[in-house]
Amino acid sequence: MIWLSLLLLTLGLVLSAFFSGSETGFYRVPRVRLQIDAQEGNLLDRALLWLTNYPSIFVATCLTGNNLANYVMSLAIVMAAGQLFRGGLAAELIAPVVLAPILFVYGELLPKSLFFYKPHGVLRACAPMFILCAVFFAPVSILLLLISWVLERIAGQSPQKLQRHLARKELEQVLEEGHEAGILWPSQRALAQGIFAIANHPITAFSTPLEELLSVSERATTSEVLRFAREHQLSAVPVGRGGIKGKLLGYFDVADVYLDKVSPKQKMRPLLEISAEANHLSALMSLQSANEMLARLVNESGKTVGLVTVDKLYEPLFRGGN
Repeated sequence: MIWLSLLLLTLGLVLSAFFSGSETGFYRVPRVRLQIDAQEGNLLDRALLWLTNYPSIFVATCLTGNNLANYVMSLAIVMAAGQLFRGGLAAELIAPVVLAPILFVYGELLPKSLFFYKPHGVLRACAPMFILCAVFFAPVSILLLLISWVLERIAGQSPQKLQRHLARKELEQVLEEGHEAGILWPSQRALAQGIFAIANHPITAFSTPLEELLSVSERATTSEVLRFAREHQLSAVPVGRGGIKGKLLGYFDVADVYLDKVSPKQKMRPLLEISAEANHLSALMSLQSANEMLARLVNESGKTVGLVTVDKLYEPLFRGGN
């Protein structure tokens, strides 16, 4: 019977290493690499790519496999201790504690390190076995997914949260590898990280409220507009009817006012309207597409609630989103 215990212990250790390492490899493998290989017709990469599109199935399989491995190892240790020490209760309690460091190193730490540094190659080698386990554990995985779905509905969390998290991690990894390979300059990497960090932030966080808005009258002279822009360090000056904050008519591009010798009123540009419900990235794209420097934020009733400038939208992008 001692050989049966050793066999179960070895099986449990191998399963623990397999599922623990696969989980690390899953989070580390570049999805871009899987997509390229899948397009070349590789069936294993197609299967791995399918699992990355449905990460809940992968996680449920790893969770089931790890629990099975832990149960088998615990059973084997208790059986071996009972046989070697003639059923001593103390030995059965102490043996798992004594062997825990060894099981942790070879069943968790070592395979995780291996998959961490070589995620694609090792994961592809383990793919057939993992797919077989995914099919075998399907009934338990489906039950776990149903429980997860119920908890998500109760907590009000989006089921796509894990997928968005994986996508963001993947993009960050691609940027890091591009920077290490010398493809991306530090400034380009910082810009991309800034976009990822604040793209979905509400535009109201970057706008100037109407009560804090500074503007000039539509009848302002060239010298008045330039003095106002210099005092407040503006490249575009909002224009209000009679200088009133809530009566916005448009804006002056300071460069146009300085270079042209005509009245500033003739160079006044209209204010683009952007919904106050928009996010940072969509507002920035709207301003760039229209080639405008300022836009007014309007609520559902069409009332102006603030002003946003393209300069203020650019600033956090070059600080990495900070």
